[in-house]
Amino acid sequence: MRSMPKISVSTVIDRSPDEVWADVREIASHVEWMADAYEIRFLSDRREGVGTRFECETRVGPLRTTDVMEITAWDPGRLMGVRHTGVVTGEGAFTLHPLPGGRTEFRWQEELRFPWWLGGRLGEQVGAPVLRLIWKRNLRKLRHRFH
Repeated sequence: MRSMPKISVSTVIDRSPDEVWADVREIASHVEWMADAYEIRFLSDRREGVGTRFECETRVGPLRTTDVMEITAWDPGRLMGVRHTGVVTGEGAFTLHPLPGGRTEFRWQEELRFPWWLGGRLGEQVGAPVLRLIWKRNLRKLRHRFH
């Protein structure tokens, strides 16, 4: 098994972890703050919690993929883990850490594997900085939802 580049971005939100969680727990709403997520379609009856499955139509520039994901960890106010099982594979998580003053550090980490036709290992190395920039912008949009 080859190693995958880890992509990690974070932001500080001027709300408690419970307040931030109340927003991000709504998986369908992620398209409102994720520029690369175009549409989410649930594949399971569940809409939250471990075992929730969904497709996310993802667009990065001219590239279009359908990312199939399953929630693997769900700790309200603390953690949402996901496994990517579609064209792009790997694991990721949102973690929420309380900070003084009722604030939250929101961290987004992913380890993704690209298929050969998206460049395989080279695509992962080139794509990681691009995704990091997109996700930093996404976190700014998420943070602004609380202002």
